[in-house]
Amino acid sequence: MMSMSLPSPCSPLSEFLPSPSLSNHPVFFNNTRKLCCHKFSSLKLVFIPAASLSTTKSYPTETTVLHSPSFGNKEQRLYPKEGEEHKGLPMKEEEQESLDFDEKASEFQVLALLNAVKALPCKERVDHIVRVLDKEIGFLNISDFNDVLMALVTANESDLVLKLYSGLSCYSLEPNSWTFTIMVRCHCKKKDPGEAKRVLDQMMQKGFNPNVATLTTLINSFCKMGQLQNALQVFEVMDRIGCKPNIQTYNCLLKGMCYVGRIEEAFELMEDIKKTTVEPDIYTYTAMMDGFCKVGRSDEAMELLNEAMEMGLAPNVVTFNTLLDGYAKEGRPLKGFGVLKLMKQRKCMPDYISYSTLLHGLLLWGKVLAGLRIFNEMDGSGLEADERLMNSLVRGLCRKSIKENDLVEVAYEVFEKMKKRGFVIEQSTYALVIQALWVAKKVDDAFINLHQMVRLGYIPRLITINNVIRALCVGGKVDEAFYVLVLMYENSKIPSRMSYDLLIHELNRQERTLGACNVYGAALVRGVVPHKKPRR
Repeated sequence: MMSMSLPSPCSPLSEFLPSPSLSNHPVFFNNTRKLCCHKFSSLKLVFIPAASLSTTKSYPTETTVLHSPSFGNKEQRLYPKEGEEHKGLPMKEEEQESLDFDEKASEFQVLALLNAVKALPCKERVDHIVRVLDKEIGFLNISDFNDVLMALVTANESDLVLKLYSGLSCYSLEPNSWTFTIMVRCHCKKKDPGEAKRVLDQMMQKGFNPNVATLTTLINSFCKMGQLQNALQVFEVMDRIGCKPNIQTYNCLLKGMCYVGRIEEAFELMEDIKKTTVEPDIYTYTAMMDGFCKVGRSDEAMELLNEAMEMGLAPNVVTFNTLLDGYAKEGRPLKGFGVLKLMKQRKCMPDYISYSTLLHGLLLWGKVLAGLRIFNEMDGSGLEADERLMNSLVRGLCRKSIKENDLVEVAYEVFEKMKKRGFVIEQSTYALVIQALWVAKKVDDAFINLHQMVRLGYIPRLITINNVIRALCVGGKVDEAFYVLVLMYENSKIPSRMSYDLLIHELNRQERTLGACNVYGAALVRGVVPHKKPRR
């Protein structure tokens, strides 16, 4: 491992290790500084879209160039004087910055510092790098410190972020709005919204107003943890400080309400959103549809989908998958065919989850032939069903083949595909395949698969073995039947009296008296008294 020699808070920044990876991490330097006596004035700006607080939509929609936060020397107050309208923290327009967290990092920090951090073993990483920073990096100002913090948050080095932040006073620096914002984000990424809320409180006590992105991040974190009441308290803070929620904020609350089963409140909130200047997006509708589907109200979810399309919104694959899942859970998987058709009409191609959800629902509710149709369509589109679904499909086809013999071939084709793909075939699947084969008088295939089943370590049920012995004896293949008997003994299984009777009868018919005597004696030794006896 390459060594890093590194200084004290007052010494200049030394060069970091060269970065072997993270070459396509698109971030940029937010301004030009003099670091370790070099000017990095020619660094290329690489713009990245902001991260979304909705499930898939980027937020904000336009790319934002960030500037270092600067609040001037004026006294800042969180709350207005009596009788004075509170308009939030005063900042010059050009000094306001986007609080999108995944943009606020420099190429230098991510490509140099973070690759050096990641090159270390996990156990050594935090302590070693903190020691390095303590001894060798002198942060010139809070903005430098924030850049390093944000770079580490971007790289998911939360423990290192917390340790650095706890030593902020060692650098004689005071946290600013951006510092607090980064720490809120850090705690949210660690799934600790309670601690993030405490940082937010400290931020406001210092006179800094969080913006909508910061508050939405915290609301989203509380909602994901099922702590809706805490999320609503943060939402109230937004109103108190004059920060207007955006559609991402509302979407987080909608999902949070649906997550804890407060569907009616979520629907009321959605209706209230329509009365404001904030326009619902497809993620708003998808969140509400998901809530309806989770409580068996998929038809109402379909009505919302139609409403969204009438508004000109384009449903995505997640929107449609929500409906497929809802209908499947309600026991109406056949409705999924209509959803699938609508997807294709809207030029939204079904994905793996779409097909798997529908196939699972069809098999769960006994719609095996419909499931086979979806399986073939899925296979034809280049998507492979997983082994769990294929096991279920094969079992369903085998059960149905008892009445419809032509399905045995279809079931066996799917079964062979499983083998070629290296899937694990469950014991119950093997048993039903063997049963279907001997019922269809495909005795050789049944015998071969029984042998494979035992070789894989499965112990067949007595009924499976008895059926194979019976089928082999009826077909005159007594040697193969005798081999199955030996397999049973090796696996501590004792055949039924019927199996012994069938074997002895067939051996007698072939005038193999000695073999019949051996089978009869083996039965007696194991406590079974066959009705059939060897001929004298």
